[in-house]
Amino acid sequence: MFSMERLTALAAVRTHGSIARAARVLHVTPSGMSQQLAKLEREAGQRLLEPDGRTVRLTHAGRVLAAHADRVLAQVSEAQTDLAALDRQILGPLRLGGVGSAVRNLLPGALSDLLTEHPRLVPTVRDGEVVSLIPPLLRGELDLVLAESWSSRPVALPAGVRTVELLEERVCLALPPGHPRAEPSPVDLAALAEPGGLPWASCPAGTEPYEAILQALRSRGVEPDIRYTLAEIPSQLELVAAGLAMALVPDLGRRTAPEGVLFLPTDPPLRRTIKAVWRADAETPAIRACVTALTEHTDPPPDHPTEPSTRGDT
Repeated sequence: MFSMERLTALAAVRTHGSIARAARVLHVTPSGMSQQLAKLEREAGQRLLEPDGRTVRLTHAGRVLAAHADRVLAQVSEAQTDLAALDRQILGPLRLGGVGSAVRNLLPGALSDLLTEHPRLVPTVRDGEVVSLIPPLLRGELDLVLAESWSSRPVALPAGVRTVELLEERVCLALPPGHPRAEPSPVDLAALAEPGGLPWASCPAGTEPYEAILQALRSRGVEPDIRYTLAEIPSQLELVAAGLAMALVPDLGRRTAPEGVLFLPTDPPLRRTIKAVWRADAETPAIRACVTALTEHTDPPPDHPTEPSTRGDT
């Protein structure tokens, strides 16, 4: 392993043309400089300097190693500059994860503003469910997660994380066009469990939306028939539009609904919260800046009127 001090000495000799001049620039004695270069030659196993009249010049091996030294020293200098600037600049990687509807509707605008203000930030994004995103957050593989929590089944977050609530929205019942229960009053979810009734579409078992349906229906003494388990709300809504299923859909999810799908309030009323979640012991300026951007860019959808709605956007 070459030491930085010896690589610096070699690069200085190449730049300034002699050991004496290089020693003056580096504020060391010529004998000290010569000792460093001799040790570097032993480490390299090559002659790096050769006599050139009353001074020295680099051999071919010396020029090769000096070129590498220039690149190494430049990277070290850049690292030192970046570290010194951490309190003043937001830079480097920012690894984000989130549930699909939050990634689609909340993250793009916030990231755009964040990168405009901090162009040296390098974000990456992956989507998924809370159950699959929290473990990599705790392992340090993600920096921040956009998690959902349903009123019928609040998310259980581990100790050691911090959260900021970004959005609270209503959850509606999605029914096919022309469904006989299209009425202005809230729909009793338990009343939907009738022979020959529609099954449910939801996210896969173990996810927050799936468990929220279970809890909402079981609290009313009903075991839901969840027949379609699809990761994306738009896919669930296509089944609803085709008359194959019903679903519970937050307001953000309504923005991708096919034409004609009915959205009705529920009894009991349901809500969903979107939270930013990160490890308290791994908070960085980049995370703080991202949370600020998300907070400033969150545009909560207004509560919709109680009459049946067939509009997909909000």
